[in-house]
Amino acid sequence: MANGSRQAAWEFFGAELKRRREDAGFTQVELGVRVFVSGGYVGQFEQAIRKPQLDVAQRIDEVLQTDGFFERTWRKLIDDKRYADYFAAVVELERTATRICEFAPTLVPGVLQTGGYARAVTLANNPFATDEYVEETVTARLERSRILADATRPEYWVVLHENVLRIPVGRPEAMAMQLEHVAEAGRQRKVLVQVLAYRQGAHTAMSGMLQLMDFEDAPPTAYTETSFSGTLVDDPAVVKRAQRAYDLLRAVALSPEASLALIDSAAEDFRRCASTT
Repeated sequence: MANGSRQAAWEFFGAELKRRREDAGFTQVELGVRVFVSGGYVGQFEQAIRKPQLDVAQRIDEVLQTDGFFERTWRKLIDDKRYADYFAAVVELERTATRICEFAPTLVPGVLQTGGYARAVTLANNPFATDEYVEETVTARLERSRILADATRPEYWVVLHENVLRIPVGRPEAMAMQLEHVAEAGRQRKVLVQVLAYRQGAHTAMSGMLQLMDFEDAPPTAYTETSFSGTLVDDPAVVKRAQRAYDLLRAVALSPEASLALIDSAAEDFRRCASTT
């Protein structure tokens, strides 16, 4: 679904929510209390500024007695079987974010992955996958990178743990190409890259991947992920704590210039390794 038609569909979702809420005699605040969000959030859903999470859509159906209409519509609009269920909503939000800040403890973030690297990650996680599944997954990963090619691309900040530079993913040549791709994105000022070097030791925010997203007309969100699940959070207090943790990471990470030099050095090491195999 193209971005324009997707937005139009969300506007329909919001218009239906407003109509059915008013038919049921609820104000935005009253409905918000019943589905555990603020009245302001309900207003943003109705204006298609913010997309509800699945559990909120399900509670709206329960309160308004709409026989699963909003859950079915949500699934049609936001579910993409190329992504894990817990991640589909994040992909949707990336398209409208004005700023994305990410911490990657072990792998290059999906938005910055090359085809060769994405293919190696997919096969490592799914050694018995069909070729069709692998290609669909890689294509979906590369589509996410388009947000950095748009004229209205978000500010994209990323802190990579040095693990990301050192742990081989795929063949050495693919790893070298991936690191060179990250460095080039930094030099083209599409992304601001910092590396959390080994010498900085342990850090309180290193327990897992963290992504923060800001929006023009909606509150910020935080997304965290472990090996088999992910959590999208928009509770202001939790998001504020996540933002503070990310600020601490940036404070101890290498400067952008030193980070690019370290990435270049790691890429060169993999190039040398590729030439001897």
